[in-house]
Amino acid sequence: MTKENLMVVQTQFLNETLAGLQASPKFMYPKYFYDEKGNYIFQQIMEMDEYYLTNAEMDIFSNQAEQIVTLISEANTPFDLIELGAGDAIKSIYLLKEMIARKLEFSYLPIDISAHVISNLEVKLPLQLPGLDINGLHGDYLDMLDQATTISERRKVVLFMGGNIGNMNPDDAESFLKSMRRLLSKRDLLIIGFDLKKNPKQILSAYNDSKGITASFNLNLLARINRELNGDFEIENFEHYASYDPESGACKSYLISLKDQLVHLGEAETIGFAKNELIYMEISQKYALEDIERLALGSGFQSRNNFFDTNRYFLDAVWSVS
Repeated sequence: MTKENLMVVQTQFLNETLAGLQASPKFMYPKYFYDEKGNYIFQQIMEMDEYYLTNAEMDIFSNQAEQIVTLISEANTPFDLIELGAGDAIKSIYLLKEMIARKLEFSYLPIDISAHVISNLEVKLPLQLPGLDINGLHGDYLDMLDQATTISERRKVVLFMGGNIGNMNPDDAESFLKSMRRLLSKRDLLIIGFDLKKNPKQILSAYNDSKGITASFNLNLLARINRELNGDFEIENFEHYASYDPESGACKSYLISLKDQLVHLGEAETIGFAKNELIYMEISQKYALEDIERLALGSGFQSRNNFFDTNRYFLDAVWSVS
């Protein structure tokens, strides 16, 4: 990333952080969780016994990649495989291997908010998958998807996995998907992951683990603000709290201010916190099947197929642009 682009990204980080902390109630943008340390902590989260999501979706891709690739390749034309929030590509690599084995003509365009993630993928994946045509993009999902659609005139297959759509409430998810739909064409596909509603205790324990790893993930965003935005959060003055509403499917995470305190960002901004005041950190929305079908139709897609893990904890849906 050039120095100029880095300054733009940091300015956006500062402006959006200030907007959230000056709002009432206060909130953070969860996309900023994923700096290098945040990515490392999230890898630990995915390995937790309580965090069933990764294993559930891994079950789908490790056992059903052939069927998914068959759907992707039905059109029998070259395509760009665009992955939003690529991370370490630990699940999508099953699709990549199957596509290469079938000698399909495609390019892989991973998109991630973390420049570190993209640089790692561009170095490591070609070593694992010789011949892979990879072109990583670093930035916001929709901005980079817009850029990706201009790279070639091939049809697009978009991956949005890991339950990332659950990081938005249902109304925001529909708005986001409508924006995505406007960037795509009739022949394009979307493969999207949903965490399904299940036992409420099982869901809550995934976001409030006994070892405090999820808590450290949330608190790391405060540490990142200190590092990159010249903040002075005293991390020990905040505490992680998670809640789950089984009726709505909303699992929400907060940080609680443990005392009245002032926090400074840069040289000019001061944010006041009252004792027990909350910062809304993120949502992890859970879905029923009828909710997913309604979301597809409402955002301009048509459901083609559903792939479940063995326990039916998770669903990866294949949608076509309608």
